[in-house]
Order: sequence, then C-alpha cells, then structure tokens
Amino acid sequence: MTDKPSRRRAPAPADQARAPSDARLGTLHLAPDSLAFALDGAAQAVGAVRAGAALPAALQTVLAAGQSAARGATQDIAYRTMRRLALADALLHKLVRKAPPPHVANVLACAFALLVDDEAHAAYAPFTVVDQAVNAIAARREFAFAKGLVNAVLRNFLRERDSLLEAARQEPVARWNYPSWWIDAVKRGQPDAWESILDAGNRQGPLTLRVNTRRTTVADYLETLKAANIEADAAGEHAVRLQTPMPVDRIPGFDDGVVSVQDAGAQLAAQLLGAKNGMRVLDACAAPGGKTGHILELADVELIALESDAQRAGRIKQNLDRLKLDAEIRVGDAGDPSAWSDGDPFDRILADVPCSASGIVRRHPDIRWLRRPSDIAALVEEQRRIVSALWPLVATGGELLYVTCSIFPEEGEEQARWFGAVHEDAVRLDAPGQILPTGRPASARAGAVPSQDSTDGARDAEAGQGEAHRTRSISNQDAEPIADHDGFFYARFQKR
Repeated sequence: MTDKPSRRRAPAPADQARAPSDARLGTLHLAPDSLAFALDGAAQAVGAVRAGAALPAALQTVLAAGQSAARGATQDIAYRTMRRLALADALLHKLVRKAPPPHVANVLACAFALLVDDEAHAAYAPFTVVDQAVNAIAARREFAFAKGLVNAVLRNFLRERDSLLEAARQEPVARWNYPSWWIDAVKRGQPDAWESILDAGNRQGPLTLRVNTRRTTVADYLETLKAANIEADAAGEHAVRLQTPMPVDRIPGFDDGVVSVQDAGAQLAAQLLGAKNGMRVLDACAAPGGKTGHILELADVELIALESDAQRAGRIKQNLDRLKLDAEIRVGDAGDPSAWSDGDPFDRILADVPCSASGIVRRHPDIRWLRRPSDIAALVEEQRRIVSALWPLVATGGELLYVTCSIFPEEGEEQARWFGAVHEDAVRLDAPGQILPTGRPASARAGAVPSQDSTDGARDAEAGQGEAHRTRSISNQDAEPIADHDGFFYARFQKR
C-alpha cells in the first residue's frame, strides 16, 4: 500500500523535457552545501522521472553519484517539483519561445517549484533561488550558455508573478498538477469530493508512527516523546503522529522496534484482519513487511509472508528483525499458489494487491506522471487474478481482507461487488470501504486528541451495501480533530 506503489513508464507532462536530462552531464563544480548543488541534483531526478524512472530510484542514483552532502535539500526540492510539475511547465511555456535543453528546463522547473509560494511561506528567499539556479546552470560547462536565459526567465516571473500564476492556472492540468485523465477519473469516481482529494494529494503527508503494543502503549510513548521534546499527538488506536517529520534514527525507540513508520490509514489493515492467537495467516504481497509486523504485534499467529520479488522479500526480514518478530517468508506469485502453497488453509488472508497507488500520491507524487490510463484496466485484471487464486486457500469460516491504496472505484467498490458476485460462498462483512485521503485540520495542529479510536469507526461502517461513491472515512468521522491519512479501500469477506 503506502510503500509499494506499482511503477510504469509514462509520458512527460510537457514537451520541452521528454528526454533524460542527465545522460550527457559533465563535471559539476559547486559547493556541496549550496542550494545550487541541490537544485542541480533535484533537476537530474526530475529528468529521470520524465524518462520513466520512479522518483525514489532516481534520487538514489543521483545521491550515490555525489549528491549525498545535499541529500535533504535535494529530496525536498525534487518532491516539491513533482507536486508542482505541470504548473512549472506551464510557466516555462509562457516565459520562453523555444524550449531549452532538458536539464535547463528541469532546473527551471525546480526553481519555479520553490518560487510559486508567497514569500511568507517560501522555503528560500526569491532572490536566493534565482541566484542559485543561475549558479547551477553556470557550473555545467555544457549548459553555461543558458545562464542568462535562466536569470531572465526567473526574474521575469518574479516581476509578473501573480498574473502569470493566474493565467497558468486557468488550465486544469496546471491548476491541479495532475494529468487530465487522472483529474477526470477522480471527478467520475468521487464527484462530491474530487477537489479536496486532488488538493490533499498535493500536500506533504505527515510522519505517522505505529506503536508496537508488545513493547508500550500510545499514551506511554507520547510521554517518551514529550521527554525528548518531540511534539506529537495520538492518531488512532496504535498511531502517533509527529508534529515535525524527522529522520528515523532520531525517533526514540525506532531502532529497537518500539515504533514503525506507517500511515494511520494503512494501520487499519492489521486491525481489520482480526487475527487471533493460534490462527494461520497469510500476508500476500507482503513487502516491505509493515503490515506483517503489525499483525504479529497484535496476535501470536502462524504467519506466512509472501512476496513475488526476492530482493523485496529481504526487506520483510529486515523489518521483522528490527521488531524482534518472526514469520515464514516465501517468495512466489500470490496469483499462482501451486508454486508456493502447501495446501493447508488459512484462517485469515490479507490481500494487499498491486494497484494504481492513487490514494498515496501525496507520498509518491511522481506516480501521477508515471501512471497511464491503460494501467487501471490491467491492474483490475491483476487484482482479480490474485484474489481468485487466494480465495480457495481460505478456510471455511475464515476471512479474506481485500486492500488497495487506491481512490478509483474500479479498484475498490467495483472489485468488491465483482468478488461477491462471482464467489457464492463469500459473505461480505463490515469494513470501511473507501476511505478518502485527508489533510490535517487546524484543530489537529493545535494538539487536539481523538474522540475515539479509529477501530470503532471501522466496525461501524456498513460494508456490502456501500455505493461506489461512498466517502465514509474512519478518521474523518470518528477522529475528526486529527484526521490525516492516505486513501485506501477495505473489504472483508468470510467463507461460508
């Protein structure tokens, strides 16, 4: 879900930078702690995404090649740019007659991403961004000729900032920073909430932790954070949200398995699965092991964690080792049990299937530019293949929990209805259905606490009778003061 979106190559948002920007880059002569250095690295990552690479992989390549000294700034700028890429491209189109070379265009896109905020909320002073963008281009011998262009374009933008932004935002793609097909899909699927959904996807998600209940409680861990002068609040039955994100090596107890990083909406998976001591459980499509660990934190079960990719399966073990928990890890295709199943039935199966990842776009903003319209139909078929193969492995009286980190009904409510229609022995149980991504309200920033935990809300929803456009959200209605989670779909089925 939140940490394993499917990636596919997709067209770039604008014509001026469809080619990889870093294929012919020469030596860079800049101070590693300068903004110019970070702008150059972020521009390389943006160019790689335009060419079809996932942003985390692109950043890893850039940082490994010598940008590690500016890791934080490079990552921040690259992610900001992904959330504002269409607007940046629209501004560039209005300010230049001839498209500049890809790397130059990407440096300008990164600079625009920093300049579109008003000065009171800007990460850097406008004159600093302009100066450092010019330095970034001047430091590349092959692009030094364009430093005058970069200077002129950015200064012209600052002089006419308000009018240029207003004109650029007349186009929906630039206004919302999503491909037009994505905007249309959200409008169709969630006609009453599409604007808030798109807006939420353009905001940085919070750092939410899952408290290991074998080691401590939410209340006690909040006291631990308070003693460390780290501001946080409760965000669910097992969830704590930090007021300010920080590296995991600075989070008390992380290395010792006291807490894990997991979105509040994603934490519902293990809670809804309802595994009890002694049960046999399958976590299908399990990497990197966040939900595997949560299941084991909640019950003593015989758990098999299945993952199709051997390298990603290794991450499951790493996470379980940190938590000091054990599971049998198998490598295999969830849609082909004959290759890995011993035939023994499971009391619970968690089917966290591959999906569009449209519900977690605020954490993976590059997905919107990588995904293609045709991907949705292909993913729907893959989801059906997997759950159809897993259903025979559910014991009589056992349950399967279907999960996607998607907001598209094709991958959610429509799939649940299809499953119930083709499997006569499947009884749909209570589950939240579609929970939509939310941003954090002002009351949460003031330190409010939830009125009740999210599990109660999960079990109140009337699954099986939900509409495709249902927007019932656990955090929205049962923990309103601190609602802030990604988008997911949950459906539970019991075998007769």
